[in-house]
Amino acid sequence: MSHTAIPYENLNKLNKSFESLLKQKFSDFLDKGWYVLGEEVVAFEKEYGAFNQEPHVVGVANGLDALILALKCCNFDAGAEVLVPSNTYIATILAILHCNLVPVFVEPDIKTYNIDPTRIAEAITDKTVAVMVVHLYGLCCDMDPILSVVEKRGLKLIEDCAQAHGATYKGKLAGTFGDFAAFSFYPTKNLGALGDAGAVICKSERHFKQLKQLRNYGSEKKYLNGIVGYNSRLDELQAAFLRIKLPYLDKINTHKKKLAAIYQSSLNDGFIKPVVHSDFDHVYHIYNIRHPERDRLKAYLLEHHIGTEIHYPVAPHKQKAMQSMNHMSFPVSEEIHNTTLSLPCSFAHSEADIYRVVEILNKFK
Repeated sequence: MSHTAIPYENLNKLNKSFESLLKQKFSDFLDKGWYVLGEEVVAFEKEYGAFNQEPHVVGVANGLDALILALKCCNFDAGAEVLVPSNTYIATILAILHCNLVPVFVEPDIKTYNIDPTRIAEAITDKTVAVMVVHLYGLCCDMDPILSVVEKRGLKLIEDCAQAHGATYKGKLAGTFGDFAAFSFYPTKNLGALGDAGAVICKSERHFKQLKQLRNYGSEKKYLNGIVGYNSRLDELQAAFLRIKLPYLDKINTHKKKLAAIYQSSLNDGFIKPVVHSDFDHVYHIYNIRHPERDRLKAYLLEHHIGTEIHYPVAPHKQKAMQSMNHMSFPVSEEIHNTTLSLPCSFAHSEADIYRVVEILNKFK
């Protein structure tokens, strides 16, 4: 077994397996001479819709824009409140702020790292208009109790699926539960572009048309601007690359699940591992463990030439950009941020790589 360095991610190696297809696609793209909102974007939207069994998919520039444009379609009054997990990536919160709305943090479940359904009802006020769930790390939220609260209170449900391409809850895909779902195709995602890219799934034809206008200067027809829009188009070349990788998404997810299973069965009980439950098909965009001496553990692994990441080192309410929230206390979120560590678990890693990581980890004292 090789004892060479194991990086956290190796995008060069990951995309090497697609190299000839990507090069051919780029050559075709160059020959075509149509570089913005062409056939590739339309085709990708249809194909990603078919994958998710949802007809309304709109390609946008990135995952943050996907969340912003979804919120814009809801037409909420300024100052309205959106419930959001307190341990999410900053983009989820930025989207709410950019729409002049107020993020209201709800603590996650310490076992799943997803929003705790039992805490949602108590966070609702007469200003609450929506719940924005985040399927963190590739694990779907516990959707039945969430849907129950949302329907009972008449709230909008927006899913942040940036890390959950192909994940399911009780056989139903992430992104198919809410009024809107936002996806990121950042290069490290299970379905990753070779640059920034995103998409929104929506339920209605009306919102489908509105999203297409919003991403393109508010225009349905060139130089005619019906609404105040943005420039947030899915890049034609990234759409072309995503079309190459989409048919391999199930294979990528299966590979990552196989690597995660090695960690699950082989790591000793000194590490807190992700929970596994038959209702949830986790796609392990991130395989994380928790440990009270996370920083020492990270340094130890680096000494043994094993790369790791922290998703995420600082809780959102403690970020400098969120100064008005710095005084708040979210102990569950803080516990996660202080102890979580993401291990190598990529399409570019072999099972031998993961067994080597396990071997090193189990010697940590």
